Amino acid sequence: MGHWFYRNIIEPGKLPMLLALTSFILTFLITRTVTRLIRAGRGPFKNITPGGMHIHHVVPGVILTVIGGFGAVGSARHGAAAAVCAIIFGMGAGLLLDEFALVLHLDDVYWTEQGRQSVEVVVLAAALALLVLSGFAPLGVNEMTPDERQDRASLILTLLINFLLVLITLFKGKPRMALISVLVPFVAIFGALRLARPGSSWSRRFYRNRPKARAKSRLRSYRHDRRWDRPRRKFQDLIGGAPDRLPTAKP
Repeated sequence: MGHWFYRNIIEPGKLPMLLALTSFILTFLITRTVTRLIRAGRGPFKNITPGGMHIHHVVPGVILTVIGGFGAVGSARHGAAAAVCAIIFGMGAGLLLDEFALVLHLDDVYWTEQGRQSVEVVVLAAALALLVLSGFAPLGVNEMTPDERQDRASLILTLLINFLLVLITLFKGKPRMALISVLVPFVAIFGALRLARPGSSWSRRFYRNRPKARAKSRLRSYRHDRRWDRPRRKFQDLIGGAPDRLPTAKP
């Protein structure tokens, strides 16, 4: 384990990436803990509202991300400066993505059902960063031999094929699988061959005159959501807190 850590993290200069990922996860967890305490009315924490205006933590998140990003570009990948910038960038990204749903909807949806999108994005971002740290390269480049990488034709063909599979997966209504398949091409093959989800661009274009395919797609999507929706929601609630329940309408 120690040899793998040194060979894959320290030696190739991946320490800044590890520091950024660690600070990203810790910042997100600490932020969620603080916001849940504020929501419950516990502890000394309160919302920042100078002049009656609520300052969301996405604001310092953007500032820290910009500072850390530009600092990392200027300091290369080695040295104390790179490590400090990586930590700053990770902190900013954690604050920023924790309110991803707010930025997406341009509304304070932090404790609503739409707010779950922030937790999904944070988990996906952490997973992708872990894959990069593990040695995966985009679009299957890491699977090619040194000779194949020197052969520009083979390299370009591999990139184009993998990129096409990623696009097909995305058009089939599977954005999470498409993002993961950028680093794990086998996932793109699986996503591209499977049926598209109902309502996706692929389904509207190619299943228009195929009622059997549409029916099979809806049935498979229903079974998948029925099996995984509850565990996914429980996991999201565990990490980010359960959203507010909407008041039931009186008859």
